[in-house]
This record gives sequence, structure tokens and C-alpha cells, in this order.
Amino acid sequence: MVNVLVTGNMGYIGPLLVERLKRDIDDCRVVGYDAGYFAHILTNAEVLPETFVDQQHFGDLRDMSESLLDGIDAVIHLGAISNDPIGNAFEGVTDEINFAASARIAQMAKKKGCRCFVFASSCSVYGAAGNDARKENDPLDPLTAYARSKVFMEQELVKLADDNFIITNLRFSTACGMSPRIRLDLVLNDFVASALTTGRIEILSDGTPWRPLIDVKDMVTAMIWALSRKLDQGISLSVNVGRNDWNYQIKNVATAVAEVLGNIDVQIAPNAMPDKRSYRVDFSLYKSLAPNHQPEVDLTQSIMEIRDGLIGMGFSDGEFRDSHFMRLNVLQRHIHENRLSNDLRWI
Repeated sequence: MVNVLVTGNMGYIGPLLVERLKRDIDDCRVVGYDAGYFAHILTNAEVLPETFVDQQHFGDLRDMSESLLDGIDAVIHLGAISNDPIGNAFEGVTDEINFAASARIAQMAKKKGCRCFVFASSCSVYGAAGNDARKENDPLDPLTAYARSKVFMEQELVKLADDNFIITNLRFSTACGMSPRIRLDLVLNDFVASALTTGRIEILSDGTPWRPLIDVKDMVTAMIWALSRKLDQGISLSVNVGRNDWNYQIKNVATAVAEVLGNIDVQIAPNAMPDKRSYRVDFSLYKSLAPNHQPEVDLTQSIMEIRDGLIGMGFSDGEFRDSHFMRLNVLQRHIHENRLSNDLRWI
């Protein structure tokens, strides 16, 4: 039996990951750990995703007990303050959870004899990278609290790696795609939701920033690979996850959505400034290391699956940016209703 702990399993990626772990890995026992901030935001799910989890724990990453890691063979660490807007609004908490608490969990996992630790990092660590595609050994330039926390955590994990504790830092492209708990605060998901409900896409920057994209299902494929990758690939590995031909300028992402959905007006904000968070990424290393686990869901398929998923759940809210499909809104509502404290602890 393989015992896998998935932190943050009740978010955007976790439900799809847990299902694949149970399907693709023989005799896999999955333990989930999540604060439950977004557990109630189900989107067209046929079953509660946590029915696939063998044991579910609710708790703050800052409070995780060492005993929870007893008998755990591998940790997939998704748990985090999940994007730039939240990181900017809760900068101190982002550092506490994404770095300090996460580093402590990795330290405990090593102490308990866990054999591997898979960390969901981000290509945002490259920051303002211009037009040159960034490789893993290029300088990092994190521009936000979220991106800085990923850099700090990667650096801490490198220190912990040895022959008995294998580290894989997966620097993911920008996530997209349908999920039982979809987020609409991601660029492609936002564009599809806007096009579907209003007939238009409004680009708030000048449309020139570069972003690599990856469907959430392909993110899961990379995590499955990381669990069983070969030791000769390094006891500590940081790798960009995506495809070289899936680097897009924001305006081209909008155009692709308009072409798939049809009769959509794409608007670029007049006098808009370019977004400094612009980076192209080189994924050649991942292609060489994981040839059988390459991303397969292309941009058109992601768009169609988001469209079909939103239609299937009767989604029609043109004001969705004020809704609970935006992660920051959910946290602010919890705080306003006195369910969460200002440091994002349940009251």
C-alpha cells in the first residue's frame, strides 16, 4: 500500500488529483488535509469529491500535527494561499502559510520517514521575464507575496533533500480548465465565463503579457509522475511544467476564446499599462524527464470543457467577479460574517 497525504485537497486541483491517485496507483490510500475555506463551492460535481479520500482531516496548515504524517510515504503539497490578489491582501498570512508552515510540514515529513515530497510551485517565480523563455537555472524575479513564498519554499526544500527524501518542485504554468471546484480568478477561466455570460471579454492590461497555460488535468498528470520519478533525475528537482507551444500572450488567449464561443467582442482597456507579470517559459527539461506524462489538453479543449461545465451548472452570472467563484471574495465574506479572523483562522 502507498500512503499519500494531499494538503489542500478541497481546492481547485485537489478533487481531480485525488480521483487520479485512486485510479492510477494500485493500492493507494489517500489522506486529505484542508482548512475547508472553499469546500462549499462545488461546480457541477456529480459526487462530493472527498468521497474518494480514505481519510479527511480539517485543519490549518499552521497547526498540522506531526502525528498526521505517521506512515505517510509521500506528500503532495497543494495547500497554500492561492493567488496574487489574496497574497497582496494577506501578505503576512501568505508568508506564514505558504512558507513557514509549509516548511515545517516538510521537515516533519522527513522526520517521519516520508520518502518524497511533491511541491506545487509556480512559473510566477520568474516575474518580469520579458520575451526570452525562462529555464530552470535562470534568475528568479518574484514580484508578489505569492511568488516570493514559492521561491522561499523551494529553497527550504532543497536543503532537506537527500537519498531518502526526494524533492520535486513543480513550477506550474498558469492553471486553467474545469474542476468540481472551479475558480474564475484565473485568466482563461475568467475569459470563458465572461464571454459566456456577457458576450464580451475585457482585457485589463494592454494584452501583451506572456503566460504559459496548463489544464488542471495535466497538472495532475505531472504530480503522478513526480511521485514515481527516478532517483537518478536528482534528489532535488525544480522543473517547469507545461509545453513550449502553450506560451500565449493574453490578447491571443482572449482571441482563442472568442473563436471557440463565437460572436464575442474582445475589448482591450484604452490606455492600459502592460502587466509587469509577463514571462515565457521553456519546458524542454520536463519533456525530457517525463516524456510519457506530457500535457495533452490543449487550449481549445480547455475552453470547450470550461464552457460545457459552466453551461451544465446553469451558470449565467455576468457579475461573477463579485461572486464566490473568486477566492478572495470567499475569504472576505468569511471574515465579514465572523467565520474567519483577519489572519484567516476559523473563529
